[in-house]
Amino acid sequence: MVAKPNFVTFVAAVLALLAAGQGYAQDELRKTFFKDADAALAAAEAVDAELLAPRSFERGKKEYNDAEEALRRGRNIETVRSNAADATRYFREAEEKASLAQTKFAQVLKSRQDAANAKAPELSPEIWQRAQRKFGDAIRLMERGDLKNASRRDIEATSLYREAELVAIKAQYLSETRRLLADADRARVGRYAPITLGRAKQLLADAERELNENRYDTDLPRSLAREANYEAKHAIYLSEIVRRVRDKNLTAEQLVLEWEAWLRQVAGAADVFPDMETGGEKLAAELVAFIELQRNQLQGLEQEKAENELRIADMEEELRALDQRLGGATEERAALVQRLEAQARVKQQFEQVEKMFTPDEARVFRQGNSIILRLVGLNFDSGASQLKPQNFDLLAKVEKAIDVFPRSELIIEGHTDSHGGDDLNQKLSQDRAESVQQYMINAMRIPSYRLIATGYGETRPVASNETSAGRARNRRIDVVIKPAIDAT
Repeated sequence: MVAKPNFVTFVAAVLALLAAGQGYAQDELRKTFFKDADAALAAAEAVDAELLAPRSFERGKKEYNDAEEALRRGRNIETVRSNAADATRYFREAEEKASLAQTKFAQVLKSRQDAANAKAPELSPEIWQRAQRKFGDAIRLMERGDLKNASRRDIEATSLYREAELVAIKAQYLSETRRLLADADRARVGRYAPITLGRAKQLLADAERELNENRYDTDLPRSLAREANYEAKHAIYLSEIVRRVRDKNLTAEQLVLEWEAWLRQVAGAADVFPDMETGGEKLAAELVAFIELQRNQLQGLEQEKAENELRIADMEEELRALDQRLGGATEERAALVQRLEAQARVKQQFEQVEKMFTPDEARVFRQGNSIILRLVGLNFDSGASQLKPQNFDLLAKVEKAIDVFPRSELIIEGHTDSHGGDDLNQKLSQDRAESVQQYMINAMRIPSYRLIATGYGETRPVASNETSAGRARNRRIDVVIKPAIDAT
């Protein structure tokens, strides 16, 4: 009775060894028979054969699975070998056909990916599914060798994918605008605020036209859609006001007084007397002037702070170095004093230049020792880079400003707003900068070695591109004057 457990343990150990041996043998057989099939499967998957050669790929997968099942069940080795070989052959056939399809269907594959990136499956599902069916037909015909009909389906699928992409892009950017306009129509806003509502509809049409012409440059359509949203909401608001006036719930006088109350609040915050005896135009002008003054003062304080910090840092560094040395201290301190005096002269010259321009002509400010002339009054025709005669008076003032800093280095920077393509804006900004550079060489007789013209396109905005005023500020020429401090 004592020996029985030992016998059971022995039998279990033998069975475990047999099972382990069988598993090891299956692993070795798999390495032998599936080596080529595994390599062919990986190559087929690398060229997306499941999509582009589905018939051959599915046959290969079936033979591959049958071979694995035969090996697992311990069936005849020749069966496993035959299934694995067939799988290899079908996978290689799928790889070959898929590679051919990648070349043949390059255009439709790109349009399919573009549509997917635009979320066409969610935002344009009906057109997307039609495109998918046409693409599937093209692939099946290609596998059968019917190249003529495959090409026809290829063209149809490409057209549908591009349509789905455009619909999806419009859905992303224009859906809210369309909803707002539909709400406005249901509320009969056009009856009470037709001008504002008409402007919103025109902006929507402009945005849709821009997307039709260039779906990949979405800056302008997005901006137009946002403006349309604003106008639609504004029209709904105005319609409520007009309806109240027509229904005698609000008199015209009450309406004007209500708006004047808002202006009085702003005037109070600015400490400006709210003179509206003959309307709000005078008060509005005073408030604009106040804001401009505050902005300029803030800019001046920021520049002065930066200058003081730079000057203090320079002095501390120089003085620490001088205190560590015994010889030549007097000469080096004198050199430091001379440089500080030169920097002070640059500041005086900056103030001199600042007084040369009106706010409508240029903004003048400093960055370190550099003086920047932001020529807000220098305008070009749309898409053009040629200087206009009306710009020559302003450029004459620029010449006088440059003369204040003899031997200075001059950098002419061209900038655009974000509307239009990136490459186009880059080229336009460069052309405009070079146009000013050439004028300085020809008319101002400035040596070319002192001048550098650089276009930055839309990459360095100074204001929001979401408003027309902001975009106007971003379309500019900056002249950067780098004084020769040592020679000043």
